[in-house]
Amino acid sequence: MTALKAWPNAVCHVTMCAMTDGIGIIGAGVAGLHLGLYLQQHGVPHTIYSDKSAEQVARGRMLNTVAHHNTTVKREQALGVDHWDLREYGYFCHHHYIGPTPETPELRFPGDFEAPSRAIDYRVYLPKLIEDYTSRGGDFRVQPSVGPDDLAKATEGHDLVVVSTGKAGLSSMFPVRRDGMPFEAPARLLCGGLYHGITYSDPKGVTMSVAPGHGEVLEIPMYSRDGFVTVLLFENVPGGDTEVLAHANYEEDPKAFNDLVLDKLKTHHPAIFERVDHASFGLTGPEDVVQGAIRPTMREDYAELPDGRFAIAVGDAHNVVDPVIGQGANSASYSAYTLGEAITEDPNFDERFCRTYAARRADRVNAIFDWTNLMIGLPPAPHLLQVLGSMSASRPLADEFTNNFNYPERQWDNLATPARAQAFLARHGLG
Repeated sequence: MTALKAWPNAVCHVTMCAMTDGIGIIGAGVAGLHLGLYLQQHGVPHTIYSDKSAEQVARGRMLNTVAHHNTTVKREQALGVDHWDLREYGYFCHHHYIGPTPETPELRFPGDFEAPSRAIDYRVYLPKLIEDYTSRGGDFRVQPSVGPDDLAKATEGHDLVVVSTGKAGLSSMFPVRRDGMPFEAPARLLCGGLYHGITYSDPKGVTMSVAPGHGEVLEIPMYSRDGFVTVLLFENVPGGDTEVLAHANYEEDPKAFNDLVLDKLKTHHPAIFERVDHASFGLTGPEDVVQGAIRPTMREDYAELPDGRFAIAVGDAHNVVDPVIGQGANSASYSAYTLGEAITEDPNFDERFCRTYAARRADRVNAIFDWTNLMIGLPPAPHLLQVLGSMSASRPLADEFTNNFNYPERQWDNLATPARAQAFLARHGLG
């Protein structure tokens, strides 16, 4: 590799530029596309490699149940891909429901964002961004997935390789951190789907419903291929009453599946069940459900390839988190955008570059990982329960907690230890 690279039209503005194949981006999810769009804006040569075309993504199964918080929306605005007006497609708050226990009554309380979030089905979102990218002259190549053993050859000529997908075992290139596997098995068994027949909350928001001992439901207003629908993401505690949803087969008996979902909503999540129209309720289709489990994993930030170049992990290749607080896609976007900034500021892709970039994103990415794992820990941490219970008595506390979905490092500052949680409550005159 040459010791110095400078990109035409990039931030460094060096006149004499070494022309190379620049950056190779493996994967076209939110991380790969946000990075590609950023580099495109700044004149940095690069190529995005995907195993699916825009049309294949649009026609495929539901990929996830993600929402983008306003900090991510602002990055979309900066990238010129803000296609969904927040006044129509956004949501504005969280509605919390915590079910009763023998010691505590049920709790219902709201928390507001300072600026809206939104949820767009990735079968709508990703194809639109691919269209944006290619219409602006982007180099988007559809080809079969490559594994770790083939990556160096497949990306020959690129000065830096960015791996933004864990497909084909690519995440295994990056060793698991010693602190990166906090659970021996998944803490939740998941069942997420798109549904008709649920009236949106007023004001329009996400409902975060907790059934102690059984799990959580995230109810998310989403725009999908069928227009406006509702996500129900069941986060089921293994062995709890709702675990059956993670194993139920919609295609074998759609009515039985829908009836089972209704029964679990009625029993454990009444704040959502109360807004169901039984005549029209149901999953929107057999491709609109995802089931499985995630074992939270944090990996090393980069790896050296056999030829001496470096590969950097972003998105799912770097870390996977349970979707209980909806931070995975926001983390991936943040990592990608931050990497784009680093590339335009210092196009020397050696190990120092990799270490500096890793430090630059570490606080937010690590905070997301640790905060998510706190939320799914069993038994729940007493200081977390104290904060959640106190939110029902303090709207300012609930608003700050809600708005910090945009700023996970601030949230973790408040929740990392019992002492920090007490200070958080004391700041709001509680505790």
